[in-house]
Amino acid sequence: MTDILDNKNVIAQRDPAGALEVIANQYKQAQFEVKVENASHDNRDISSIVVTGMGGSALAALLVKVLLKQEVPIPFEIVRDYDIPAYVGEGTLVIASSYSGNTEETLSALEQARKKGAQVGIVTSGGQLADIAVQNDIAHVSLPSGAQPRMATIYNLRGLFALLEAFGVVGGHWLADLAGIGAWLEAETAKWTPDVPTEQNLAKQLALETIGKVQIFYGGPVTAPLAYKWKISFNETAKNVAFWNEYPEFNHNEFMGWTSHPVEKPFAVVDIISSLDRQRVHQRFELSDKLLSGQRPHAYTLELQGETLLAQLVWGAILADFASTYAAILNQVDPTPVALIEKLKQELAELPTA
Repeated sequence: MTDILDNKNVIAQRDPAGALEVIANQYKQAQFEVKVENASHDNRDISSIVVTGMGGSALAALLVKVLLKQEVPIPFEIVRDYDIPAYVGEGTLVIASSYSGNTEETLSALEQARKKGAQVGIVTSGGQLADIAVQNDIAHVSLPSGAQPRMATIYNLRGLFALLEAFGVVGGHWLADLAGIGAWLEAETAKWTPDVPTEQNLAKQLALETIGKVQIFYGGPVTAPLAYKWKISFNETAKNVAFWNEYPEFNHNEFMGWTSHPVEKPFAVVDIISSLDRQRVHQRFELSDKLLSGQRPHAYTLELQGETLLAQLVWGAILADFASTYAAILNQVDPTPVALIEKLKQELAELPTA
């Protein structure tokens, strides 16, 4: 299989839409010139934040929530559903995030938020959300269109930070910090491109480590959103069943699930580790793997690179896209389209709504 990932002709045949090229340029998203349209607001006090979005469009919000955990002293909730919480009202900032702009769950939640008098913002590349933003003078960020949502995470990060700054929730340093790691991300990304041979290419190695198995990604308190990102990428890009969970919750239930049958478990376990997580979490990862020795596959430890948590999370997100695309090539599937998801949306649109 190593020969496949180092064969440019095979890669070109199995990646016809050029997903690897898109991913290789993701570092540029870190310096995307973001602008908030209709940014003026009434300066009301914000007592809570809700971001509504699905799948890849919710991912950036999950990352932002972790990054702002020690900075923003008000509740921050992410809604991946049709309905917003009962507490949403005039003191809530609701941000609707949908890359396509046509996600029905997000449109439903936004409509409810507006009816309840919440302050609202929108992050999208077009669709119905863009129309709603323009027609109603809603503060919004327009993202470049044409990418798969799971490959537009950094665009979304910049959009969310820009809106949160516009509403006075965070300072402008987040956008500057993200732009500031662009050159470093470019250098790191260059290590994972198709021309780098497998023995020197971490992304190719991870694809080979996990191929032919069900991937399970584990994160800690600061890396859990990244474990979710890896699951998304392997589901949508590699068309592979994959799951995720987080420590320390893992030790209170799923930990026991590994101790029973079947003895032969066709899984690949990946522990996503940050140097910035507390030492007790690191001990849990290590001890869990030791105690489950012989009862599950030994975990592959992925240590995130970068001096800050922001750098580590973005580094890990780009690596996930590379590794899952190489896995798609090994699986002999086109990494770009998500045909079954699109078919589901089409058939849902033809059904009557309740």
